[in-house]
Amino acid sequence: MTAQFTPAGTLTAEDLGAVHLIGVGGVGMLGVARLLLTRGIRVSGSDLREWPSLAGLRALGGTIYLSHETTNLDGVDTVVYSSAIPQDHLEIVEARRRGLRVLHRSEALAAAMTGRRAIAVAGTHGKTTTTSMVTMVFQQAGVDPSFVIGGEISEVGSGAHHGTGEHFVVEADESDRSFLIYRPYVSIITNVEADHLNTYGDYATLEAAFVEFARLTDPDGFIITCADDPGGRRLAATLRAEGRRVHTYGAAEDADLRLTEIVSSARGVRYLAAIDGRSLGEFRLPVPGRHMGLNSASAVLTAYLLGLPLEAAEAALAVFPGVRRRFERKGVADGVLVYDEYAYHPTSITLALQTLREVAGDGRLIVVFQPYRMYRTRDNQAEIAEALAIADEVVLLEVFGPGELRQPGEGSAALIEAVPLPAERKVFVDSWEAAPVEVARRARSGDVVVTMGAPPISLMGDELLVALGARTPGSASTATVDPVATTPAIGQPVPGGSTAGGDGAALGGTAAPDGAPPPAG
Repeated sequence: MTAQFTPAGTLTAEDLGAVHLIGVGGVGMLGVARLLLTRGIRVSGSDLREWPSLAGLRALGGTIYLSHETTNLDGVDTVVYSSAIPQDHLEIVEARRRGLRVLHRSEALAAAMTGRRAIAVAGTHGKTTTTSMVTMVFQQAGVDPSFVIGGEISEVGSGAHHGTGEHFVVEADESDRSFLIYRPYVSIITNVEADHLNTYGDYATLEAAFVEFARLTDPDGFIITCADDPGGRRLAATLRAEGRRVHTYGAAEDADLRLTEIVSSARGVRYLAAIDGRSLGEFRLPVPGRHMGLNSASAVLTAYLLGLPLEAAEAALAVFPGVRRRFERKGVADGVLVYDEYAYHPTSITLALQTLREVAGDGRLIVVFQPYRMYRTRDNQAEIAEALAIADEVVLLEVFGPGELRQPGEGSAALIEAVPLPAERKVFVDSWEAAPVEVARRARSGDVVVTMGAPPISLMGDELLVALGARTPGSASTATVDPVATTPAIGQPVPGGSTAGGDGAALGGTAAPDGAPPPAG
Protein backbone atom coordinates (compact mmCIF):
# COMPACT_ATOMS: atom_id res chain seq x y z
CA MET A 1 0.00 0.00 0.00
CA THR A 2 2.88 2.36 0.62
CA ALA A 3 3.74 2.34 -3.09
CA GLN A 4 1.00 4.89 -3.75
CA PHE A 5 2.45 7.30 -1.17
CA THR A 6 5.30 9.74 -1.69
CA PRO A 7 7.88 9.72 1.15
CA ALA A 8 8.68 12.95 2.89
CA GLY A 9 11.14 15.06 0.94
CA THR A 10 11.51 18.65 -0.11
CA LEU A 11 7.85 19.45 -0.78
CA THR A 12 6.62 22.11 1.67
CA ALA A 13 3.13 23.12 2.74
CA GLU A 14 3.45 26.35 0.77
CA ASP A 15 4.20 24.33 -2.38
CA LEU A 16 0.70 22.84 -2.15
CA GLY A 17 -1.03 26.06 -3.20
CA ALA A 18 -4.76 26.16 -2.53
CA VAL A 19 -5.69 22.92 -0.74
CA HIS A 20 -9.05 21.08 -0.71
CA LEU A 21 -9.66 18.31 1.86
CA ILE A 22 -12.26 15.61 1.20
CA GLY A 23 -14.06 14.59 4.41
CA VAL A 24 -12.68 17.64 6.19
CA GLY A 25 -14.75 16.93 9.33
CA GLY A 26 -12.77 13.78 10.10
CA VAL A 27 -10.60 14.11 13.20
CA GLY A 28 -7.36 13.57 11.30
CA MET A 29 -8.34 15.88 8.44
CA LEU A 30 -9.38 18.64 10.84
CA GLY A 31 -5.87 18.83 12.21
CA VAL A 32 -4.29 19.15 8.77
CA ALA A 33 -6.84 21.79 7.70
CA ARG A 34 -6.25 23.81 10.85
CA LEU A 35 -2.48 23.60 10.51
CA LEU A 36 -2.55 24.79 6.89
CA LEU A 37 -4.93 27.65 7.67
CA THR A 38 -2.71 28.92 10.47
CA ARG A 39 0.21 28.89 8.01
CA GLY A 40 -1.73 31.25 5.77
CA ILE A 41 -2.59 28.66 3.12
CA ARG A 42 -5.96 28.83 1.37
CA VAL A 43 -8.04 25.85 2.45
CA SER A 44 -11.41 24.44 1.46
CA GLY A 45 -13.06 21.19 2.44
CA SER A 46 -16.12 19.08 1.81
CA ASP A 47 -18.22 16.92 4.10
CA LEU A 48 -21.77 15.64 4.31
CA ARG A 49 -22.68 16.98 7.74
CA GLU A 50 -22.40 20.25 9.65
CA TRP A 51 -20.10 19.05 12.42
CA PRO A 52 -19.54 21.54 15.29
CA SER A 53 -15.81 21.48 14.63
CA LEU A 54 -16.24 23.00 11.17
CA ALA A 55 -17.10 26.38 12.70
CA GLY A 56 -13.52 26.66 13.93
CA LEU A 57 -12.19 26.14 10.41
CA ARG A 58 -14.51 28.80 9.01
CA ALA A 59 -13.35 31.19 11.72
CA LEU A 60 -9.80 30.72 10.45
CA GLY A 61 -10.86 31.51 6.89
CA GLY A 62 -11.60 28.03 5.55
CA THR A 63 -14.33 27.44 2.96
CA ILE A 64 -16.55 24.48 3.83
CA TYR A 65 -18.92 22.71 1.42
CA LEU A 66 -21.63 20.44 2.81
CA SER A 67 -21.76 18.26 -0.28
CA HIS A 68 -19.33 16.55 -2.60
CA GLU A 69 -19.32 18.25 -6.01
CA THR A 70 -16.85 18.63 -8.83
CA THR A 71 -17.26 22.40 -8.62
CA ASN A 72 -15.73 22.30 -5.13
CA LEU A 73 -12.37 21.96 -6.87
CA ASP A 74 -12.54 25.24 -8.78
CA GLY A 75 -9.41 27.26 -8.01
CA VAL A 76 -7.78 24.34 -6.15
CA ASP A 77 -4.17 23.19 -6.65
CA THR A 78 -3.96 20.18 -4.30
CA VAL A 79 -6.61 17.70 -3.16
CA VAL A 80 -6.08 15.78 0.09
CA TYR A 81 -7.90 12.57 1.04
CA SER A 82 -7.74 10.06 3.90
CA SER A 83 -7.71 6.27 3.77
CA ALA A 84 -11.44 6.35 4.49
CA ILE A 85 -12.12 8.00 1.11
CA PRO A 86 -12.38 5.54 -1.83
CA GLN A 87 -10.31 6.17 -4.94
CA ASP A 88 -13.47 6.35 -7.07
CA HIS A 89 -14.82 9.27 -5.02
CA LEU A 90 -16.10 11.85 -7.48
CA GLU A 91 -13.83 14.62 -6.17
CA ILE A 92 -10.70 12.43 -6.43
CA VAL A 93 -11.68 11.33 -9.94
CA GLU A 94 -12.29 14.96 -10.96
CA ALA A 95 -9.01 16.10 -9.39
CA ARG A 96 -7.05 13.56 -11.41
CA ARG A 97 -8.98 14.47 -14.57
CA ARG A 98 -7.95 18.10 -14.08
CA GLY A 99 -4.33 17.15 -13.40
CA LEU A 100 -4.36 18.48 -9.84
CA ARG A 101 -1.91 17.25 -7.20
CA VAL A 102 -3.66 14.48 -5.20
CA LEU A 103 -2.14 13.60 -1.82
CA HIS A 104 -2.94 11.26 1.03
CA ARG A 105 -3.42 13.07 4.35
CA SER A 106 -0.04 11.83 5.58
CA GLU A 107 1.70 13.16 2.46
CA ALA A 108 0.26 16.63 3.05
CA LEU A 109 1.30 16.40 6.69
CA ALA A 110 4.80 15.33 5.71
CA ALA A 111 5.03 18.42 3.49
CA ALA A 112 4.09 20.59 6.46
CA MET A 113 6.92 18.98 8.47
CA THR A 114 9.62 19.77 5.92
CA GLY A 115 12.41 21.76 7.54
CA ARG A 116 11.36 20.85 11.09
CA ARG A 117 12.69 18.27 13.53
CA ALA A 118 9.81 15.82 13.69
CA ILE A 119 8.92 13.85 16.80
CA ALA A 120 6.65 11.06 15.52
CA VAL A 121 4.64 8.99 18.01
CA ALA A 122 3.55 5.52 16.90
CA GLY A 123 2.24 2.42 18.66
CA THR A 124 -0.81 0.21 19.00
CA HIS A 125 -2.09 2.07 22.07
CA GLY A 126 -1.49 5.47 23.63
CA LYS A 127 -0.44 7.45 20.55
CA THR A 128 -2.85 10.35 21.03
CA THR A 129 -2.23 10.69 24.75
CA THR A 130 1.55 10.44 24.37
CA THR A 131 1.62 12.95 21.50
CA SER A 132 -0.41 15.33 23.65
CA MET A 133 1.94 14.91 26.61
CA VAL A 134 5.06 15.50 24.50
CA THR A 135 3.44 18.60 23.02
CA MET A 136 2.60 20.06 26.42
CA VAL A 137 6.09 19.37 27.76
CA PHE A 138 7.63 21.16 24.78
CA GLN A 139 5.27 24.11 25.21
CA GLN A 140 6.06 24.32 28.90
CA ALA A 141 9.75 24.46 27.97
CA GLY A 142 8.95 27.49 25.80
CA VAL A 143 9.96 26.01 22.43
CA ASP A 144 6.50 26.44 20.77
CA PRO A 145 6.34 23.29 18.61
CA SER A 146 4.04 22.72 15.68
CA PHE A 147 1.81 19.71 16.26
CA VAL A 148 -0.96 17.60 14.78
CA ILE A 149 -2.67 15.20 17.18
CA GLY A 150 -5.41 12.66 16.38
CA GLY A 151 -7.57 13.99 19.19
CA GLU A 152 -8.22 17.09 21.24
CA ILE A 153 -6.40 18.06 24.40
CA SER A 154 -8.96 18.77 27.13
CA GLU A 155 -12.42 20.26 26.81
CA VAL A 156 -11.34 23.40 24.97
CA GLY A 157 -8.04 22.42 23.43
CA SER A 158 -6.89 22.17 19.86
CA GLY A 159 -5.59 19.21 17.90
CA ALA A 160 -3.21 21.21 15.69
CA HIS A 161 -1.01 24.30 15.77
CA HIS A 162 1.63 25.99 13.61
CA GLY A 163 4.43 26.89 16.00
CA THR A 164 7.50 29.06 15.68
CA GLY A 165 9.92 26.47 17.06
CA GLU A 166 12.05 23.93 15.21
CA HIS A 167 10.11 20.87 16.46
CA PHE A 168 7.02 19.27 14.96
CA VAL A 169 5.16 16.71 17.10
CA VAL A 170 2.92 14.35 15.15
CA GLU A 171 0.86 11.24 15.78
CA ALA A 172 1.95 8.57 13.28
CA ASP A 173 -0.77 6.15 12.18
CA GLU A 174 0.17 2.58 11.39
CA SER A 175 -3.34 1.43 10.43
CA ASP A 176 -2.81 2.06 6.70
CA ARG A 177 1.02 2.00 6.68
CA SER A 178 1.09 5.76 6.14
CA PHE A 179 3.48 6.23 9.07
CA LEU A 180 6.18 4.97 6.71
CA ILE A 181 6.01 8.28 4.85
CA TYR A 182 7.56 10.27 7.69
CA ARG A 183 11.26 10.87 8.28
CA PRO A 184 11.37 11.69 12.02
CA TYR A 185 14.24 13.02 14.07
CA VAL A 186 12.76 11.24 17.11
CA SER A 187 10.58 8.13 16.85
CA ILE A 188 8.52 7.09 19.88
CA ILE A 189 6.89 3.64 19.78
CA THR A 190 4.65 3.09 22.79
CA ASN A 191 3.94 -0.61 22.16
CA VAL A 192 3.46 -3.14 19.38
CA GLU A 193 0.46 -5.48 19.51
CA ALA A 194 -1.71 -7.27 16.99
CA ASP A 195 -4.17 -4.85 15.38
CA HIS A 196 -5.11 -3.71 11.86
CA LEU A 197 -4.45 -7.22 10.60
CA ASN A 198 -6.86 -6.48 7.77
CA THR A 199 -4.00 -4.33 6.45
CA TYR A 200 -1.02 -6.45 7.47
CA GLY A 201 -2.35 -10.01 7.33
CA ASP A 202 -0.42 -11.25 10.36
CA TYR A 203 1.45 -9.98 13.39
CA ALA A 204 4.91 -10.63 11.93
CA THR A 205 4.20 -8.29 9.02
CA LEU A 206 2.84 -5.64 11.40
CA GLU A 207 5.92 -5.89 13.62
CA ALA A 208 8.18 -5.63 10.58
CA ALA A 209 6.41 -2.39 9.61
CA PHE A 210 7.21 -0.87 13.02
CA VAL A 211 10.84 -1.87 12.57
CA GLU A 212 10.81 -0.20 9.14
CA PHE A 213 9.26 2.93 10.67
CA ALA A 214 12.00 3.08 13.31
CA ARG A 215 14.71 2.66 10.66
CA LEU A 216 13.44 5.84 8.98
CA THR A 217 14.62 7.85 12.00
CA ASP A 218 17.32 10.42 11.29
CA PRO A 219 20.77 8.92 12.07
CA ASP A 220 21.46 11.95 14.26
CA GLY A 221 18.22 11.41 16.16
CA PHE A 222 17.02 8.53 18.29
CA ILE A 223 14.28 5.95 18.92
CA ILE A 224 12.30 5.53 22.14
CA THR A 225 10.27 2.48 23.06
CA CYS A 226 8.80 0.80 26.15
CA ALA A 227 10.83 -1.83 27.95
CA ASP A 228 7.67 -3.20 29.60
CA ASP A 229 6.10 -4.12 26.26
CA PRO A 230 7.23 -7.42 24.68
CA GLY A 231 6.91 -5.98 21.18
CA GLY A 232 8.85 -2.90 22.23
CA ARG A 233 11.64 -5.03 23.73
CA ARG A 234 11.99 -7.07 20.53
CA LEU A 235 12.03 -3.86 18.51
CA ALA A 236 14.75 -2.35 20.71
CA ALA A 237 16.89 -5.50 20.48
CA THR A 238 16.61 -5.61 16.68
CA LEU A 239 17.49 -1.95 16.24
CA ARG A 240 20.35 -1.95 18.76
CA ALA A 241 21.87 -4.94 16.96
CA GLU A 242 21.93 -2.72 13.85
CA GLY A 243 23.82 -0.04 15.77
CA ARG A 244 20.89 2.36 16.05
CA ARG A 245 20.43 4.72 18.98
CA VAL A 246 17.56 3.30 21.06
CA HIS A 247 16.39 4.39 24.52
CA THR A 248 13.78 2.60 26.64
CA TYR A 249 11.46 3.50 29.51
CA GLY A 250 9.35 1.49 31.91
CA ALA A 251 9.30 -0.35 35.22
CA ALA A 252 11.59 -3.09 33.88
CA GLU A 253 14.94 -3.21 35.69
CA ASP A 254 16.88 -2.76 32.46
CA ALA A 255 14.89 0.25 31.22
CA ASP A 256 17.07 3.29 30.53
CA LEU A 257 14.49 5.54 32.18
CA ARG A 258 13.22 3.41 35.03
CA LEU A 259 9.97 4.02 36.88
CA THR A 260 9.54 2.89 40.48
CA GLU A 261 6.91 3.30 43.19
CA ILE A 262 4.14 3.74 40.61
CA VAL A 263 0.90 4.54 42.42
CA SER A 264 -2.43 5.02 40.64
CA SER A 265 -5.69 6.06 42.28
CA ALA A 266 -8.80 8.01 41.41
CA ARG A 267 -6.82 11.20 42.08
CA GLY A 268 -4.19 10.42 39.45
CA VAL A 269 -0.89 8.58 39.04
CA ARG A 270 2.59 9.31 40.35
CA TYR A 271 5.99 7.64 40.11
CA LEU A 272 9.69 8.11 40.72
CA ALA A 273 11.98 8.22 37.70
CA ALA A 274 15.69 7.57 37.34
CA ILE A 275 18.01 7.35 34.35
CA ASP A 276 21.23 5.36 34.50
CA GLY A 277 20.74 5.18 38.26
CA ARG A 278 20.44 8.97 38.67
CA SER A 279 17.19 10.15 40.23
CA LEU A 280 15.08 12.57 38.21
CA GLY A 281 12.57 13.01 41.00
CA GLU A 282 8.83 12.44 41.22
CA PHE A 283 6.32 13.00 38.44
CA ARG A 284 2.57 13.33 38.93
CA LEU A 285 -0.45 13.38 36.62
CA PRO A 286 -4.03 14.31 37.57
CA VAL A 287 -5.37 11.45 35.41
CA PRO A 288 -5.32 7.89 36.80
CA GLY A 289 -3.89 4.74 35.28
CA ARG A 290 -0.51 3.02 35.31
CA HIS A 291 -0.53 3.15 31.51
CA MET A 292 -0.85 6.94 31.71
CA GLY A 293 2.32 6.97 33.79
CA LEU A 294 4.13 4.92 31.15
CA ASN A 295 2.94 7.22 28.38
CA SER A 296 4.19 10.24 30.29
CA ALA A 297 7.57 8.61 30.85
CA SER A 298 8.21 8.66 27.10
CA ALA A 299 7.64 12.43 27.16
CA VAL A 300 10.04 12.81 30.10
CA LEU A 301 12.69 10.74 28.31
CA THR A 302 12.28 12.73 25.09
CA ALA A 303 12.71 16.01 26.95
CA TYR A 304 15.78 14.69 28.78
CA LEU A 305 17.48 13.48 25.60
CA LEU A 306 16.77 16.74 23.77
CA GLY A 307 18.17 18.81 26.64
CA LEU A 308 14.87 20.39 27.69
CA PRO A 309 14.52 21.24 31.39
CA LEU A 310 12.94 18.44 33.37
CA GLU A 311 11.17 21.06 35.47
CA ALA A 312 9.10 21.77 32.34
CA ALA A 313 8.17 18.10 32.04
CA GLU A 314 7.22 17.93 35.71
CA ALA A 315 5.07 21.08 35.51
CA ALA A 316 3.34 20.13 32.25
CA LEU A 317 2.45 16.61 33.37
CA ALA A 318 1.17 17.87 36.72
CA VAL A 319 -1.62 19.74 34.92
CA PHE A 320 -2.13 17.40 31.95
CA PRO A 321 -5.87 17.74 31.25
CA GLY A 322 -6.38 14.55 29.31
CA VAL A 323 -7.65 14.01 25.78
CA ARG A 324 -11.21 13.76 24.54
CA ARG A 325 -12.47 10.19 24.40
CA ARG A 326 -9.59 9.12 26.62
CA PHE A 327 -10.98 8.70 30.11
CA GLU A 328 -13.27 11.69 29.48
CA ARG A 329 -15.61 12.55 32.34
CA LYS A 330 -19.05 13.40 30.91
CA GLY A 331 -20.98 14.19 34.09
CA VAL A 332 -23.04 12.76 36.94
CA ALA A 333 -26.78 12.14 37.25
CA ASP A 334 -28.76 10.62 40.11
CA GLY A 335 -25.49 9.66 41.82
CA VAL A 336 -24.09 7.82 38.78
CA LEU A 337 -20.81 9.00 37.25
CA VAL A 338 -20.53 8.73 33.43
CA TYR A 339 -17.27 8.51 31.45
CA ASP A 340 -16.40 8.03 27.78
CA GLU A 341 -13.36 6.09 26.60
CA TYR A 342 -12.02 5.28 23.13
CA ALA A 343 -10.90 1.70 23.85
CA TYR A 344 -11.73 -1.15 21.49
CA HIS A 345 -8.63 -3.38 21.47
CA PRO A 346 -8.52 -6.02 24.26
CA THR A 347 -5.42 -4.49 25.88
CA SER A 348 -6.79 -0.94 25.91
CA ILE A 349 -10.18 -2.19 27.17
CA THR A 350 -8.42 -3.98 30.03
CA LEU A 351 -6.33 -0.95 31.02
CA ALA A 352 -9.30 1.42 30.83
CA LEU A 353 -11.61 -0.78 32.90
CA GLN A 354 -8.93 -1.50 35.50
CA THR A 355 -8.45 2.25 35.90
CA LEU A 356 -12.18 2.88 36.12
CA ARG A 357 -12.33 0.21 38.83
CA GLU A 358 -10.10 2.48 40.89
CA VAL A 359 -12.49 5.37 40.29
CA ALA A 360 -15.59 3.31 41.13
CA GLY A 361 -14.24 2.36 44.57
CA ASP A 362 -17.08 0.63 46.41
CA GLY A 363 -19.48 1.26 43.53
CA ARG A 364 -20.11 -1.00 40.59
CA LEU A 365 -18.71 -0.55 37.07
CA ILE A 366 -21.03 -0.78 34.07
CA VAL A 367 -19.64 -0.70 30.52
CA VAL A 368 -21.70 0.20 27.45
CA PHE A 369 -19.56 -1.18 24.65
CA GLN A 370 -19.80 -0.84 20.87
CA PRO A 371 -17.21 -3.04 19.14
CA TYR A 372 -15.23 -1.46 16.31
CA ARG A 373 -14.87 -3.44 13.07
CA MET A 374 -16.16 -6.92 12.42
CA TYR A 375 -12.79 -8.52 11.64
CA ARG A 376 -11.30 -7.26 14.91
CA THR A 377 -14.30 -8.41 16.95
CA ARG A 378 -14.24 -11.85 15.31
CA ASP A 379 -10.49 -12.39 15.56
CA ASN A 380 -10.23 -11.12 19.15
CA GLN A 381 -13.59 -12.28 20.49
CA ALA A 382 -12.25 -14.31 23.42
CA GLU A 383 -9.83 -11.57 24.49
CA ILE A 384 -12.45 -8.79 24.20
CA ALA A 385 -14.96 -10.87 26.15
CA GLU A 386 -12.46 -11.51 28.94
CA ALA A 387 -11.58 -7.81 29.14
CA LEU A 388 -15.23 -6.73 29.31
CA ALA A 389 -15.76 -9.08 32.26
CA ILE A 390 -13.64 -6.73 34.40
CA ALA A 391 -16.84 -4.67 34.63
CA ASP A 392 -19.71 -5.74 36.86
CA GLU A 393 -22.27 -5.41 34.07
CA VAL A 394 -22.03 -5.18 30.28
CA VAL A 395 -24.46 -3.55 27.85
CA LEU A 396 -23.40 -4.44 24.30
CA LEU A 397 -24.39 -2.76 21.05
CA GLU A 398 -23.93 -4.16 17.57
CA VAL A 399 -20.52 -3.93 15.94
CA PHE A 400 -19.75 -0.65 14.17
CA GLY A 401 -18.21 -1.67 10.85
CA PRO A 402 -19.16 0.54 7.90
CA GLY A 403 -18.93 -1.37 4.64
CA GLU A 404 -18.27 -4.73 6.32
CA LEU A 405 -20.42 -7.82 5.85
CA ARG A 406 -21.41 -9.83 8.92
CA GLN A 407 -21.27 -13.57 8.45
CA PRO A 408 -23.56 -15.98 10.39
CA GLY A 409 -22.35 -16.37 13.95
CA GLU A 410 -20.41 -13.10 13.98
CA GLY A 411 -21.11 -9.80 15.69
CA SER A 412 -22.21 -8.71 19.13
CA ALA A 413 -24.77 -11.48 19.66
CA ALA A 414 -21.88 -13.96 19.58
CA LEU A 415 -19.63 -11.70 21.65
CA ILE A 416 -22.12 -11.28 24.50
CA GLU A 417 -22.36 -15.06 24.84
CA ALA A 418 -18.60 -15.24 25.24
CA VAL A 419 -18.43 -12.66 28.07
CA PRO A 420 -17.80 -14.71 31.26
CA LEU A 421 -20.46 -13.03 33.40
CA PRO A 422 -23.79 -14.38 34.66
CA ALA A 423 -26.64 -13.89 32.18
CA GLU A 424 -28.37 -11.30 34.36
CA ARG A 425 -25.25 -9.10 34.34
CA LYS A 426 -24.86 -8.80 30.58
CA VAL A 427 -27.20 -7.88 27.76
CA PHE A 428 -27.06 -7.33 23.99
CA VAL A 429 -29.32 -4.50 22.85
CA ASP A 430 -30.34 -4.44 19.21
CA SER A 431 -31.01 -0.71 19.02
CA TRP A 432 -29.30 2.51 20.08
CA GLU A 433 -32.38 3.69 21.97
CA ALA A 434 -32.44 0.56 24.16
CA ALA A 435 -29.02 1.19 25.70
CA PRO A 436 -29.94 4.22 27.89
CA VAL A 437 -33.03 2.32 29.07
CA GLU A 438 -30.88 -0.62 30.17
CA VAL A 439 -28.36 1.63 31.93
CA ALA A 440 -31.10 3.52 33.78
CA ARG A 441 -32.56 0.17 34.90
CA ARG A 442 -29.27 -1.29 36.07
CA ALA A 443 -27.21 1.59 37.52
CA ARG A 444 -27.39 2.57 41.18
CA SER A 445 -26.15 5.64 43.01
CA GLY A 446 -22.40 5.33 43.49
CA ASP A 447 -21.87 3.35 40.28
CA VAL A 448 -19.63 4.33 37.38
CA VAL A 449 -20.84 3.92 33.79
CA VAL A 450 -18.50 4.15 30.80
CA THR A 451 -19.36 4.30 27.12
CA MET A 452 -16.57 2.60 25.24
CA GLY A 453 -15.55 1.58 21.75
CA ALA A 454 -16.32 2.73 18.23
CA PRO A 455 -16.72 6.45 17.39
CA PRO A 456 -20.55 6.67 17.50
CA ILE A 457 -20.70 5.54 21.14
CA SER A 458 -19.13 8.85 22.18
CA LEU A 459 -22.49 10.48 21.43
CA MET A 460 -24.34 8.35 23.97
CA GLY A 461 -22.96 9.86 27.19
CA ASP A 462 -25.37 12.80 27.18
CA GLU A 463 -28.30 10.46 26.53
CA LEU A 464 -27.28 8.31 29.48
CA LEU A 465 -27.15 11.38 31.74
CA VAL A 466 -30.65 12.36 30.65
CA ALA A 467 -32.00 8.85 31.20
CA LEU A 468 -30.38 8.58 34.63
CA GLY A 469 -31.53 12.04 35.65
CA ALA A 470 -35.11 11.27 34.65
CA ARG A 471 -35.36 8.39 37.11
CA THR A 472 -35.96 10.72 40.05
CA PRO A 473 -38.68 13.41 39.87
CA GLY A 474 -37.05 16.83 39.79
CA SER A 475 -33.60 15.33 39.20
CA ALA A 476 -31.42 16.60 36.38
CA SER A 477 -28.09 15.59 34.97
CA THR A 478 -25.25 17.88 35.93
CA ALA A 479 -21.80 18.25 34.47
CA THR A 480 -19.37 17.66 37.29
CA VAL A 481 -16.29 19.85 37.71
CA ASP A 482 -13.28 17.70 38.52
CA PRO A 483 -9.52 18.34 38.70
CA VAL A 484 -8.96 17.30 35.09
CA ALA A 485 -11.61 19.65 33.73
CA THR A 486 -10.17 22.66 35.54
CA THR A 487 -6.55 22.30 34.48
CA PRO A 488 -5.12 24.50 31.72
CA ALA A 489 -5.44 23.28 28.16
CA ILE A 490 -3.26 24.01 25.17
CA GLY A 491 -3.73 27.65 24.36
CA GLN A 492 -4.05 28.60 28.05
CA PRO A 493 -1.35 29.69 30.50
CA VAL A 494 0.46 26.87 32.26
CA PRO A 495 1.60 27.60 35.82
CA GLY A 496 5.30 28.36 36.00
CA GLY A 497 5.86 28.47 32.25
CA SER A 498 5.02 30.03 28.95
CA THR A 499 1.59 30.38 27.41
CA ALA A 500 0.66 27.17 25.61
CA GLY A 501 0.47 27.53 21.88
CA GLY A 502 -3.08 26.73 20.86
CA ASP A 503 -4.90 28.60 18.14
CA GLY A 504 -8.11 29.28 20.04
CA ALA A 505 -11.21 27.57 18.72
CA ALA A 506 -11.77 24.00 19.77
CA LEU A 507 -12.16 21.35 17.13
CA GLY A 508 -15.15 19.71 18.84
CA GLY A 509 -17.01 16.51 17.94
CA THR A 510 -15.76 13.01 18.59
CA ALA A 511 -17.62 10.82 16.13
CA ALA A 512 -15.86 10.19 12.85
CA PRO A 513 -17.69 12.21 10.19
CA ASP A 514 -18.12 11.29 6.55
CA GLY A 515 -16.51 7.91 7.00
CA ALA A 516 -13.27 9.40 8.24
CA PRO A 517 -11.25 7.29 10.66
CA PRO A 518 -11.23 8.29 14.32
CA PRO A 519 -8.05 9.02 16.19
CA ALA A 520 -5.81 6.07 16.73
CA GLY A 521 -4.13 5.52 20.02
